[in-house]
Amino acid sequence: MADRLTPPPPVAALRAIAPEIHVLPAGAVLWRIYFRAGPHPSRWNGFRSFGPTGARFDHQPPPAKRHRTRAILYASDSGPTSLAEVFQQTRVIDRFADSPVLAAFQLTRDLQILDLTGAWSTRAGASMAINSGSRATARAWSLAIYAAYPNVQGLRYASSMNANQPAFALYERARSAMPRAAALDLPLAMPALAAPLAAAAIRFGYSMV
Repeated sequence: MADRLTPPPPVAALRAIAPEIHVLPAGAVLWRIYFRAGPHPSRWNGFRSFGPTGARFDHQPPPAKRHRTRAILYASDSGPTSLAEVFQQTRVIDRFADSPVLAAFQLTRDLQILDLTGAWSTRAGASMAINSGSRATARAWSLAIYAAYPNVQGLRYASSMNANQPAFALYERARSAMPRAAALDLPLAMPALAAPLAAAAIRFGYSMV
């Protein structure tokens, strides 16, 4: 039976547990899929201020609305992981709906990221289920983490859709590490991406439009 994800402890209790920091170094390349159209259109460097949505680690307090100070950006260390994560609900890589774009960018400074893939999750009372259990409870954890650790700029978690490969939820505290321009910013509809996207779809058992 899968581990049940328990709610986070009070912020004061969580603050007493030393965070396990993963440093994302300056120069690290992160990948993401974003959408130029749809309900929340964005850009390659766009932190989403609307939330919380159904995403795992949104740290905006409910109810869902556009927040002035809190925003989040989901990324990974590879294009395939981003594809697996973004299209997991439908298991269809749709190259056209809402104008999806594959982007890669290089961080300009180190980021202090809380590592959810190691022993901290157990010490804090969450277990590894924080990576794959209830999303609503994971969002409650993100809210508590954000309040308990003001120097933490995001989360490193294991992608359950791509063999626990690294994925990241960056808080708006990470904005100053974003470069002026993306290293890659390509619409999925580009013919040149058809073959690698088809290969990713086969790998994950997804369909492709």
